[in-house]
Amino acid sequence: MSNAVNTSDLGPTRTDAFAKRLKQRYIAERRFRALGMGAIVFSVSVLIFLLGNMLINGIGGFQRAEVEVTIDFPASGLSGDAASLSAPSAIQMLEMQGLDQVVAFYAEKQLGADGAAEVSRDAWRDVAAELQADSTLIGRTEAFNLAATSNLAAGLAGEGSPEMQALAQRLVSEGRLAKNWDSGFLTRSDATSPQQVGIWGALKGSIFTMIVTFVLAFPIGVLAALYLEEYAPKNRWTELIEVSINNLAAVPSIIFGLLGLAVFLTLFPNLRSAPLIGGMTLALMTMPVIVISGRNAIKAVPPSIRDGALAVGASPVQVVFHHVLPLALPGMLTGTIIGMARALGETAPLLLIGMRAFVATPPDGFTSPATVLPMQIFLWSDEIDRGFVERTSAAIIVLLLFLMLMNGLAIYLRNKFEKTW
Repeated sequence: MSNAVNTSDLGPTRTDAFAKRLKQRYIAERRFRALGMGAIVFSVSVLIFLLGNMLINGIGGFQRAEVEVTIDFPASGLSGDAASLSAPSAIQMLEMQGLDQVVAFYAEKQLGADGAAEVSRDAWRDVAAELQADSTLIGRTEAFNLAATSNLAAGLAGEGSPEMQALAQRLVSEGRLAKNWDSGFLTRSDATSPQQVGIWGALKGSIFTMIVTFVLAFPIGVLAALYLEEYAPKNRWTELIEVSINNLAAVPSIIFGLLGLAVFLTLFPNLRSAPLIGGMTLALMTMPVIVISGRNAIKAVPPSIRDGALAVGASPVQVVFHHVLPLALPGMLTGTIIGMARALGETAPLLLIGMRAFVATPPDGFTSPATVLPMQIFLWSDEIDRGFVERTSAAIIVLLLFLMLMNGLAIYLRNKFEKTW
């Protein structure tokens, strides 16, 4: 007896109901893809708008209003040779010879009394710095672009009093006033005038603070992840530790600032606002993120790697450090990137340990008073002078570039150590 199925007896496999459901699934799929693409386009548009706004406002922050003053050094009575002008005490020597009065004299002669009054009172220091860099200037007549005051800068921007705007227009028509690229913004530190501020002090403080954070958080976080995942016994104590680490990763950052204030500044009261204390505080905040990501990276290593290493005679310690850790390291670096990026942008913990201080000189080391880029941005954004608005945007650009550089280095290291199996 034949068991063959007569296909003519079967009903149609593609009914109208099936075709309708299939059509609805295709529509739902296209709708989902359109929503996903719309979300991506919206996110990219917001990012472009944010970066574009920062760039438009920040470009002006890398410039400053400067007045041109020509100084005849042979007729000024100033003296000095290459050795004395290149010495560290050259600025003090020129001050004793009356360089500030010489600059004021030529400024009044060329700009008028009202124009000379709007030249920054520290402008002579810029002249002294250029003489220190090039000692041959002392023997000839040279034109210098000196920083204007905030009032004159506002007048140049069409703001401020009508008198100041008229003075700015007169100096512009004479070719004495212009807004030039301010390379000193990247080499100076904080100041009371937006015309004299710089970002180097805060940037150097951020570098020192991030070094301390990384040196403390990364090795301790990696070793803690290895111990909890490979060696720790599974009991109530380890479960309590795991829950505590997960909770610490979600604790508001200001709580770590309180911890740093209560512990670190109590142990080291003379290191208030130092990068060492700031780095230790941020390390506490970053460490739970590194531990969690490290444990997940270790779990992702296939058990066959461990079994194969043990089969060829490797000890348990060799299995962990020669096989498991190198394969889990890229994932650990990913967690480190996230933690360090969060730490770089934090201000709340650093407020409590005093890193919002006015620091006019760059820190010399890890124990010197310092501030950081986010804190500097916060302080400038609170200033009344409108000139700080552009400086704030420029500082944000520097912060973003620093963050991109730091993340790029971490991604490079992650890709370098990444292995496939």
